[in-house]
Amino acid sequence: MLIAPSVLAADLGHLARDVGAVEAAGADWIHVDVMDGHFVPNLSFGPVLVAAVRRATTLPIDVHLMIDAPEDTIDAYVDAGADAITVHAEATPHPHRALQRVRDAGLRVGLAVNPLTPLHVFDDAWPDLDLALVMSVNPGFGGQSFLASATRRLERLRAARDAAGAECRIQVDGGIDVSTARGAVDAGADVLVAGSAVFGGNDPGARLRALRGSLGT
Repeated sequence: MLIAPSVLAADLGHLARDVGAVEAAGADWIHVDVMDGHFVPNLSFGPVLVAAVRRATTLPIDVHLMIDAPEDTIDAYVDAGADAITVHAEATPHPHRALQRVRDAGLRVGLAVNPLTPLHVFDDAWPDLDLALVMSVNPGFGGQSFLASATRRLERLRAARDAAGAECRIQVDGGIDVSTARGAVDAGADVLVAGSAVFGGNDPGARLRALRGSLGT
C-alpha cells in the first residue's frame, strides 16, 4: 500500500520543509495536482513547481494533469523531473496518444476518470497503464469529502483489472483521510493520494503516520 501526499495542500512558502517531513515519515511518492482553470475550475501548479519538488526530494514524483490537451505539455513535466504522469480520459479526444507520449518518455503511465465517467474506458487501456486513477471527489479543489459512490467504483475497477490480468496499480484521489483510507483500500485502492489529511496541520509527518496507522500498517 502506497501513500502519495499531495502538495496541493502544502505550505508553498515552506515546500522543501513539508516535503522533507513527509519523506522522513515514510511517504512513498509525492503527488502534484496540476490544474488549468479550464478542465477544472481552479488553477494550481506547472512544471516550475514540479522542478522545485524534484530539488526537495528523492521520492518519485507523481504528476496528475487535470488539464485540457495534456499531450501538449507532457514534455515539460518530463523535463521538470516527473516520474509518473496521469492524464484524464475526459481531457482529450486522443487519450491513447497522450498515454503513448508518457510511455515513450520512459515514465509510469496513468489514466484518470471523474466520478461519473464510465469505467469501461479502461477496458482497452490496461496494457498501456501503470496507474488507474479513480477520482473520489469532483476534481478541482482540495479538502472535499469522499464520495460514497467511489467505493463501488473501486470495487468494480479492481474486478476488471484482475479479470484482465493487468499489472496496474489502482489509485484513488479525493477525500482520503483517517476515516476513509481503510475503506478505499478494502475496495481496491493500491495508492492513496492525500492532501489536506497530511498537509492540513502543523505537523505533516505526524499526520502521515496517523494516516498510515489507520490502515493498520
